[in-house]
Amino acid sequence: MSEITITAQANGPLEVDGACTVLNSSGEVVKEGNKVYLCRCGHSANKPMCDGSHKREGFVAP
Repeated sequence: MSEITITAQANGPLEVDGACTVLNSSGEVVKEGNKVYLCRCGHSANKPMCDGSHKREGFVAP
């Protein structure tokens, strides 16, 4: 299994780097890839994926 690194981007999403699969609560695949960005601000219209809403909302977090 390959290594996965999760990094909180300053004032932005969580960057998941490495082969991964994101599932919804029903166990269906939402996204597969080597790099995905997960919403951390709570404003994304495409949760759990980031859609850039953190910029519009002025999300601030280290």
